[in-house]
Amino acid sequence: MSKTSLKRVVTLPYLVFYGAGNIIGAGIYVLIGKIAQISGYYAPFSFLLACIAVLFTALCYAELAARYPYASAEAYYLERAFSLSNISTLVGLVIIITGILSSSAIISGFYGYLKPLVDIGELATEFLIMLFLTGVAVWGVKESVTLTALFTLIEIFGLLLIIFYGFVSIDVTNISFEHYIPPLKIDVWINIALGSFLAFYAFIGFEDIVKLSEEVVDVQKTMPRAIIITLILVTLLYILVTFVSIITLDPQTLGESDAPLDEVFKKLTGDKHHILGIIALFAIVNGVLVQIIMVSRMLYGLAKQRVFPKFLATIHPATQTPIYATLITGFFILLFAYFIDLVKLAELTSYGIFIVFILINIALIKIKKKEPNFSGFKVPLFIPYIAIFINATLLLLKLFWDLLKIGT
Repeated sequence: MSKTSLKRVVTLPYLVFYGAGNIIGAGIYVLIGKIAQISGYYAPFSFLLACIAVLFTALCYAELAARYPYASAEAYYLERAFSLSNISTLVGLVIIITGILSSSAIISGFYGYLKPLVDIGELATEFLIMLFLTGVAVWGVKESVTLTALFTLIEIFGLLLIIFYGFVSIDVTNISFEHYIPPLKIDVWINIALGSFLAFYAFIGFEDIVKLSEEVVDVQKTMPRAIIITLILVTLLYILVTFVSIITLDPQTLGESDAPLDEVFKKLTGDKHHILGIIALFAIVNGVLVQIIMVSRMLYGLAKQRVFPKFLATIHPATQTPIYATLITGFFILLFAYFIDLVKLAELTSYGIFIVFILINIALIKIKKKEPNFSGFKVPLFIPYIAIFINATLLLLKLFWDLLKIGT
């Protein structure tokens, strides 16, 4: 095992951009239409409910990261809580597989956006992009998070364009805001809740922030702040963009579009160019780079705990990055993008997300009782209990929904 350690160079602004880039990703550019189709003109409330649902688990992650600032994150938390290496290893594997599969699915969609501009073939496109992103991840963590910060700014710029042109182009004085405020009717709020279930996926990614714990400056203070600030920032952007979108295009039209925000932008500006489609390319690249960093740190952390082969914990002396873990991560993302039908696998791994969240919240309860004297960032004991209830409910709803689809 290498004696060289990871470099602590990541500060709060970089961490917030890293987290926001991971959460926003390419998802909002597609999901917003599907959510509007379910929740109708009340879609902003679906995003608000989803944020509240995610917030409880995010606060639990913030305390655990402050208590145990290690790259293996969830695997270490569970080991600390239950002293069962098999459970922590299994959860670590689920997180690694989920990260690789989601990255493979994202990178597979890159070619579709690039083809109208430059067509060098799908295989060549994916290979060159993965070669570039893996090289950046090996180069250094500061360089990587700097690039993710830049790409995140581009993603946010795309959303701000929608917001800006929305409020400039739309005559707010002629809008009946009562039309967008849901009444106290059960059927309306059921649709809002169903929309929030889908919107929940637009917030996934906050948990990957903690994988950088060993590379963050003043981690016990910086990490909790970064998680909370990131969620607030992303939620505000989502709600404003959704509000503008449902005013510009009716929810059904949004839901039927493959590029809903691109359609909104063209309607607002009359521009025929696919500006938001180009921005989506940066969102895709950013999402994959963030996942490469996350998965490689998880591999490194588990190898450091002697769960995985020790060569995966090797740190390059010049770049101070986990070189072999990063190269293997890039290889498997590319491999799955080439050869595996990811749709079914991606659906199955979504169950893993909820199971991991439930286990992490249980772990925090156990740790708070075992080690009550921690003086850093702490949340009240009722927070993980509420988080368990929310995630268990969402898990059961997803199971019911999937069984219903199979039955029909």
